Amino acid sequence: MPKSRVVRPAAQPSLAPRSTLLLLGPAFVAAIAYVDPGNVAANLTAGARYGYLLLWVLILANLIAVLVQYQSAKVGLVTGRSLPELLGERLGTTPRRIYWGQAELVAAATDIAEVIGGAIALHLLFGVPLLAGGFTVGVASMVLLAVQTHRGQRTFEVVIVTLLAVIVVGFVSGLFFSGPDPVAVLAGIVPRFEGTDSVLLASSMLGATVMPHVIYLHSALARDRHGATSDPARILLLLRATRWDVGAALIIAGAINISMLLLAASALRGVDGTDSIEGAHAAIVSALGPTIGVVFAVGLLASGLASTSVGTYAGASIMGGLLTVRVPLLARRVITLFPALLVLGIGFEPTRALVLSQVVLSFGIPFALIPLVRFASSRTLMGQFANTPWLRWAGWVATVAIILINVALIVLVIAGS
Repeated sequence: MPKSRVVRPAAQPSLAPRSTLLLLGPAFVAAIAYVDPGNVAANLTAGARYGYLLLWVLILANLIAVLVQYQSAKVGLVTGRSLPELLGERLGTTPRRIYWGQAELVAAATDIAEVIGGAIALHLLFGVPLLAGGFTVGVASMVLLAVQTHRGQRTFEVVIVTLLAVIVVGFVSGLFFSGPDPVAVLAGIVPRFEGTDSVLLASSMLGATVMPHVIYLHSALARDRHGATSDPARILLLLRATRWDVGAALIIAGAINISMLLLAASALRGVDGTDSIEGAHAAIVSALGPTIGVVFAVGLLASGLASTSVGTYAGASIMGGLLTVRVPLLARRVITLFPALLVLGIGFEPTRALVLSQVVLSFGIPFALIPLVRFASSRTLMGQFANTPWLRWAGWVATVAIILINVALIVLVIAGS
């Protein structure tokens, strides 16, 4: 087992605003996963079926996401190793392979959602058949990954942030033309469910927001972007910048997700067919005009393209850390494209596939979150940067809350409620 890093206390460094801006980036790449097509499907379906009922789930999920992503980045910066690498060092051969198997299942579910979402967007915009659209999205994502491979992470971050800006316009603009009910919005903050389907959607929304593959990835993103260092002053500076990075990125992502649910709740509730992305798009065009419909579809396309590239990056990080097998990003993209194309080829209902894929992600969250909280709280591993007691307990409370929602889903499905 590798030696743990011992870090001695250091004075708090100062960080100028310009310096902070130059250090931002990794969390914005991670945030793409929080506004992928799976989020679109889960949020629109929840709003169209249940109005503002599940708004509290999004608020809770985004608070958990801020907590989790900061801890993931911190582990990567302080230890100089990604979460999958730390796990790979501590697990025996068989447990490590089993753990990799569930993590790859999560990555595959993510990829299916992202490719399908991009395919739906191309169909809405240009009438492209879904299978051909999925293939097109796969090829386009290879171009984005080539940017990361040949131009470096900083250029990749700029491209992803640009796509994030497109997503913001695409998914938030419609809200300005449909006024949410303030009283109903406040009521939606109160935690409650209405039967099994609402629990299924809540689980899907959790999985779509607290993405397990990005928990693994962010530790690698932060480490690769800033480099490994044992200088306590440098680590403190990077952690301070990381708090701004995570806070800004996930406030934007959270606003997009909440806007989608509010749009569906205010403009699509009770309209036939709006529990699918295609039906929701048709209703948006009917209620808010074709321009908003096009902007929405463009946002969905940007979401699919950006998130599938980030998902492939995450899968490579997981495999490299747990199996010490390095597969080129472009080669991995080719391999992981096939399950998504298969789902599209057999004609499975696309939005339903998106929602179910996010439920798979929800069940994968504890496998990433439990070791993350343990590592981030370890004095032996993290030295002075180990989680404070309140942060440690917040991490465990978030983990237990997610597990309880998943258990509730299983019980309700078995009971047939």
